[in-house]
Amino acid sequence: MKKVLVTGADGFIGSHLTESLLEKGYDVKAFAYYNSFNTWGWLDTLPREKLDQIEVFTGDIRDPNGVREAMKGVDSVFHLAALIAIPFSYHSPDSYVDTNIKGTLNVLQAARDLGTERIMVTSTSEVYGTAQYVPIDEKHPFQGQSPYSATKIGADRLAESFYRSFQLPVSIVRPFNTFGPRQSARAVIPTIISQLLAGKEEIQLGSLTPTRDFNYVKDTAAGFIAIAESDRTIGQEINIATQREISIGDLAQEIITQINPNAKIVCDEQRLRPEKSEVNRLLGSNAKIKELTDWQPKYTFAQGIAETIAWMREHMDVYKPDIYNI
Repeated sequence: MKKVLVTGADGFIGSHLTESLLEKGYDVKAFAYYNSFNTWGWLDTLPREKLDQIEVFTGDIRDPNGVREAMKGVDSVFHLAALIAIPFSYHSPDSYVDTNIKGTLNVLQAARDLGTERIMVTSTSEVYGTAQYVPIDEKHPFQGQSPYSATKIGADRLAESFYRSFQLPVSIVRPFNTFGPRQSARAVIPTIISQLLAGKEEIQLGSLTPTRDFNYVKDTAAGFIAIAESDRTIGQEINIATQREISIGDLAQEIITQINPNAKIVCDEQRLRPEKSEVNRLLGSNAKIKELTDWQPKYTFAQGIAETIAWMREHMDVYKPDIYNI
């Protein structure tokens, strides 16, 4: 049984990936962000029988000693730990460099020293910026339109350099926009749903015209595992995308129709990104992941939205719909 480490296991995608790995029979160690409350993020919500199967290691991805200790004795690493909120990166870019770039460097250095068999470094579709052509394949130019995306470009290129310089068995996993249960309100779908479930008649959003390619989180987790289980993906950067797009306005209207058709959308100026920072179009190609692995998305967009709404109805206590969560 392969032993794997998931960094960022306490987060949204990381907690789902941890569950999926358990279900496939992996021996999972979860790297969670240390805090004095001894909370493990979304891992705390897992059933006790699942949590008992996980070895939890608390630390800080910015600390090379803790990262090295966590990686001892594992065969593969799924590196998801990162700062991801774009608005927060506008006023705290230093923390993104320390976490996203130096944190990734810590994982790569430890993997090189320890002889780790596989490393999956998590990228993001934001590294592409606004689409210069569609569907966006892995040869699309990179454009850092926010400090967040710039640090993810830097982390990706570090990972590539370790593959080319030291033959480190790295794969760069690049999910397009992921949604589903446990996602924070800094993302647009839970922002819309939480405001509607709180009974608001006016739904506050930023720009409505950008388009996104949305993955349901369980399909994203399956993509990570498929990439890790294929030797053909070593040294590659690979999109996880549905190859379908929807505008934020149409997305919001779909959710409004499902929950409260009387609600209206109102533009909130503070939610607008700077003009040159807004990524206006993301539509990903999934040809490469389908060529190199057996991955296929299993959830339709409608199914994913329905499951997300159902979960959020039961967990509204973790959301603050009255404030803008950056």
